Amino acid sequence: MSLTDTKVKGAKVTDRRYKMYDAKGLYLEVRPSGAKTWRMRYQFAGRDKKLTFGDYPAVSLAMARDLQIDAHRLLAKDVDPGELKRQAKRSAKVAAAVTFEDVAREWFSKFSARWAESHSSKVLLRLENDLFPWLGFRPISGIEADELLAVLRRIEARGALDSAHRCLGYCSQIFRYAIATARARRNPAADLKGALPAARGGHFASIINPDEIGQLLRAIDCYTGNLRTRCALRLAPLTFVRPGELRHAQWAHINLETAEWRIPAQIMKMKEDLIVPLSRQALDVLKELHPATGHLTYVFHCDRSTQRPMSENTINGALRRLGYSNDEMTGHGFRAMARTLLDEELGYRVEWIEHQLAHAVRDPNGRAYNRTAFMTGRREMMQGWADHLDKLREKKPRVVALKAA
Repeated sequence: MSLTDTKVKGAKVTDRRYKMYDAKGLYLEVRPSGAKTWRMRYQFAGRDKKLTFGDYPAVSLAMARDLQIDAHRLLAKDVDPGELKRQAKRSAKVAAAVTFEDVAREWFSKFSARWAESHSSKVLLRLENDLFPWLGFRPISGIEADELLAVLRRIEARGALDSAHRCLGYCSQIFRYAIATARARRNPAADLKGALPAARGGHFASIINPDEIGQLLRAIDCYTGNLRTRCALRLAPLTFVRPGELRHAQWAHINLETAEWRIPAQIMKMKEDLIVPLSRQALDVLKELHPATGHLTYVFHCDRSTQRPMSENTINGALRRLGYSNDEMTGHGFRAMARTLLDEELGYRVEWIEHQLAHAVRDPNGRAYNRTAFMTGRREMMQGWADHLDKLREKKPRVVALKAA
């Protein structure tokens, strides 16, 4: 006779273990300790076996019957439900032992070999300083979106919103790797899309931290692509012209004797030419490239034709190969880099900087200055800027040590 809720609830505890049978192998085992446990008898591969569903009342009669039905469905597919349950327990135990830091370091080790040293050191620094202290010890399979967001909010709270976005990106990649390697089932970082304020409202991504600029310059020096792209990467921070102006550079517009690059107004789509004073470092780059392309029209011609300028994607593509994402650095970002440091770090006059950026600058009467204004100061500034970049390149990167727990 099948069990009822009343019978199960009224089962008396005795000094001996006994069983109350339901149907199809399901029964309730009542022990002297007072525990009432649901079990099921079944046969698999000719052997008698038992499967435990849990204790009453946490597992009700109805729930036990549902679990019994599930077990019989597995048996119908020639699957041993008891062995399947043991495998699940073993997997859960293994997953609980694998921490976020374990998987993150494995992910980093696997993929950082393709990155520039400057980028990989920056990623590792963020992992160790911003993520591991709060998430590193946690089983990666148990981390939820709200827990991850709380960690990112700590980064945001100190004003490092860009770092918060980048850490979210790293976490998303780490969780995807954990899923692919059977250490996690879902990616909580994917649930946080839109949870952080936008890092830059419409601005091109740029690096303005002096230490990180030094890392970028060292990465550019180690670029192993073709000579034209390498020289374009080296010239971009020295001249901070727009990417379109750089890739359309022509030898006819460059005077290596007077150290001057005059960009025609039609290329800039403006009314006046722009004069770019060339520092000693910029001249060195151009002189290195001159034997290769000096007899051609374009300083940086494209791969398919010497009659066409470099592709608009070349500089950004090279930055990607160096390990810098589109959210970290772009070809246009060299302008923001120069604008920020020339003003805030080196203290050059804003009028000189704005003129060199080809921005409109007006005198006290509201009249636009001629593009040849402040040339003496601008020449001094461009050489000072190149010298400052050399200092940043040569400066040893700082190492932030974690405090002992």
